[in-house]
This record gives sequence, structure tokens and C-alpha cells, in this order.
Amino acid sequence: MYIKKILLAIAILGLIGLSVFSYYIYTSIFSANTSFSEEEKMVYVPTRADYQTVIDSLQPYVEDMESFDLVARKKGYASNIRAGRYAIKSGMNNNELVNALRRGNVPVKLTFNNQERLEDLAGRIAEQIEADSTALIKAFKDEDFLAENDFTQAEALAMYIPNQYELYWNTSAEEFRSRMKREYERFWTEEKRKKAEEIGLNPKEVSTLASVVHKETAKVDERPKVAGVYMNRYKNGWKLDADPTVIYALKNKTQKWDTIIKRVLYKDLELDSPYNTYMYKELPPGPIFMADISAINAVLNYEDHDYFYFVADVENFGYHKFAKNLAQHNRNKQEYVRWINKQGVKR
Repeated sequence: MYIKKILLAIAILGLIGLSVFSYYIYTSIFSANTSFSEEEKMVYVPTRADYQTVIDSLQPYVEDMESFDLVARKKGYASNIRAGRYAIKSGMNNNELVNALRRGNVPVKLTFNNQERLEDLAGRIAEQIEADSTALIKAFKDEDFLAENDFTQAEALAMYIPNQYELYWNTSAEEFRSRMKREYERFWTEEKRKKAEEIGLNPKEVSTLASVVHKETAKVDERPKVAGVYMNRYKNGWKLDADPTVIYALKNKTQKWDTIIKRVLYKDLELDSPYNTYMYKELPPGPIFMADISAINAVLNYEDHDYFYFVADVENFGYHKFAKNLAQHNRNKQEYVRWINKQGVKR
């Protein structure tokens, strides 16, 4: 009888222990285990990360790391890490957390525009994906890639069409570059290429001229008119005489790209550089800026008019006064020079 009581007690204790263990397992898997109040947090898992790196990344957002670790190991996640950008939502349990890290790689909505050089573009992209600026600039300037795709290094910026693109955070520098080449081909449709051919330019030349137009005016509605001036000069064998190309040439010579130049001086026009369109009749070797789509379209659909000159309009800031002949232009220019002198702008 005594032995039966002992066995019964052991059985009861066993059941209690099993219940406690089962409850612990259940709560480990299905109880909420996040420690933040926001709706969601993004966790970044680098390429070739080990399990400890994931633990360190999750640490600020998980309440009980021990229970997470238990579930992660049981589900085999610890030996099957996947790089990416993952959204974890407030109130997720360990099972949901592991599932999110296994299958929920969230794309990045990557954007870029207004970049002056490939180096600037690399820095902008590195802020949004895993690849760093060093790897990106190396990929952008890779001579074999450029040669295979008929680009010079000076023309390479034209390949990156400013827009918003969806891709994964762990996209490599080479993958990003290849994606942008595909987007470039998609942008330059047969219709656009035909328009470029009709105006006597190829797509890279369109982008180069568009970069000048973009820098000349921030007003999208004025860009076709400005493009028309440059096309009139170009078609008639004139030099472009574009101040933004001189500014770019000055920066390129000094390698001081953060220099702000508000006024081009006569001595600047004598700088011997292929980018100086006051000295050379040809288009610059490549874009002096990342032309946006409106500037590219402005060149492709430039306004057909008889203007050959323009200067900033001091009565309508942001816009320009246009002239058909030099005498009219000089009157407009004198008005602008008086105004800029009055502002005390020397450089």
C-alpha cells in the first residue's frame, strides 16, 4: 500500500512536471516576445552573418532572448541564416519571429537623383543597401563592365536613371549595377531611341545635354525651351557656351567638388578642359550631373523656336529671358549683371 502511494505521488509529480514543461514550451513558442511599442522594427542581417550576429541585432527588440534562442534552434534557424532586411511586428511570438527571419525579406524602396558624380551616387546608394560606397564605386567604374556595355567612365553616370526602385537590402554592388543597366535599357524604349536619332543624338548624348539643361534651370516647364536654345546652337555648329559646363570643369580641375560657384568669370572661360563648352564645340565627354527624367524628355522633345541666347530673369526668379540675337541678349545680360553686382556676388 505504501509503495502504491509513492508510485502515485511520483506519477502526480511527473504529470505536474510535464505540465509545467509543456506550459514553458507553449509560452516559449506562442507568447508575445517583443519589447518595443512601435508597430514594427526593421532588423538587418548582413551577408554571411552568423547566428550570434542575428542575436545581437535582435537583442534590443526581444524581451526574452533565451526563449527565442530555444525556438530558433529547435526550428533549425541557427544553422540556416538568410541575409536581408526583416520586419518584426510588435506582439510577435518566437515562432512568428523565426518565421519572419526565414521568409520575410522586405524590399527597399531605393531612390536617387541630383548626383553630380559616380562617387556621389555610390554614397547615396550605400545609405540604402548593404553594399558600401567603396564596393559600389568599384563596380561603377569597372572597365570590363563599361567596355562590354559601350560606356566610357565619363559617360557612366548616364546609365543610372533617377527614379524609385524596389530591390532587396542585401543586393550586392554588382547586382545593383546590373539592375540599373536593365532599367536603363527599359527606359530607353525604341520610341525614345528613335526620337534621339531624329534630333541627331544618341541616348548617352541626350543624357549629357540633358544634364546641362537640368543645371541651367530648376523649372521643369522651362526645360524644353532651354533645350531648344542648345539644340539651335548645336545644329548650327555653334559652341554651347554653357556656364554649368565651366563650373564642372573648374571643380574637376581642383577636385573640390563641394565648391559653390554662383558667378562664372571671364577668366574661367579660358580653362582648357573638354568640359568647357566655351572653348570646345563638341558636347562634354559625359554628363556634368545626373539629369532627371524631365530634363531628358525636354531634350527629346525640345521646343522649336528661334532663340539662341538666354540669361537669368531678375524679375521672375528661377526663369530666364530669351533672345534671338546678340544685341537683344546683351541688353538682357546687362540687366542681370547690374542686379548680381548689386547683390555683391563676386564668386
